[in-house]
Amino acid sequence: MHDAANHQNDRSNTSVIVGMSGGVDSSVAAHLLQQQGYVVAGLFMKNWDEDDGTDYCTATADLADAQATCDALNIPLHCANFAAEYWDNVFEYFLVEYRKLRTPNPDILCNREIKFRQFVDYAQTLGADYIATGHYVKRIENTDGVIIQKGIDDSKDQSYFLQAVPAQQLQKCLFPLGDWLKADVRKLASKLGLKNHRKKDSTGICFIGERRFADFLRTYIDDRPGPITDTEGRLLGDHRGLHYYTIGQRQGINIGGKAGRSELPWYVAGKCAGDNRLEVTQDENTLRSQWLHAVDVNWLTDVALPLRCTAKVRYRQRDQLCWVERACNNALLVRFDEPQRAVAEGQYIAFYDDEQLLGGGCIDFCPQLYKYTHLPGV
Repeated sequence: MHDAANHQNDRSNTSVIVGMSGGVDSSVAAHLLQQQGYVVAGLFMKNWDEDDGTDYCTATADLADAQATCDALNIPLHCANFAAEYWDNVFEYFLVEYRKLRTPNPDILCNREIKFRQFVDYAQTLGADYIATGHYVKRIENTDGVIIQKGIDDSKDQSYFLQAVPAQQLQKCLFPLGDWLKADVRKLASKLGLKNHRKKDSTGICFIGERRFADFLRTYIDDRPGPITDTEGRLLGDHRGLHYYTIGQRQGINIGGKAGRSELPWYVAGKCAGDNRLEVTQDENTLRSQWLHAVDVNWLTDVALPLRCTAKVRYRQRDQLCWVERACNNALLVRFDEPQRAVAEGQYIAFYDDEQLLGGGCIDFCPQLYKYTHLPGV
């Protein structure tokens, strides 16, 4: 793939393959690139193969929508099946993490392993100069290369999900929607006569789809019921299996009101692997952590540690001021100005300098979870 500087004057010689999901965002992204003079084609990626006769990922309908858009824009649509790569590099990791009683984020892994690795490689075999997606992020070129910034639509900014993608892969990617509001994207799609202009945004994890999460997980991980206690060890009920719960969870604990106890809601405080016990609390302050460790860190730009920046430990969280410094075993120690609620191991933390995404890492340890983190045989 070529550098953008070589094509600024004549984009008619620059080919871009857009990841077409069947949704409105990728559809408008393809149109905008056409308007900018690029030679545009689409690629529909199927990342999950169902074997139970039901396509919960709606791949058939999504492919039809992608084809309809490409027909309307008069561009070719390629198809690729990355289901094997998704299983090996995303789904297997997802299961391993749940068996460790952690809370993985398959969307971040999918971006790193599939959308910005397999897709980029496949596009190269088709002779493309760039790939493009409908992510709401901004790609800025400067003397140091390419930087990634938040999209201008605060409610749709997706920079958090790109934190684990290697910087060299992002050099080869275009993001036409970074300066667009979602409402304006839908308006343009309607004006263009695209049939998917009102299509609902996809939510949740593709391979789970409309199924209940517990029903899906039970297919791959056996239930192991056990006791639910408060933080003093007093029995409150029974759980279905520790892997079904995450730190800070309120819904689905099913212990109801208890005689002589406050009517305040119960929250998951920890998962005690040694005695298969779920610990809950009514005191939200016990869910807060001032610091955490991050591993598998990916920097998108050069940084000097210690680093003063902002971070978020979950999508759509407001940016939190923190200090980042080196810890042992190539981990980072992140100290927050204000304690953070319900930090979950296996989730990801993204680092920012104002609007610029600096990188991120996987949350591996936080003090709130210390007594719960040692699993037998793991």
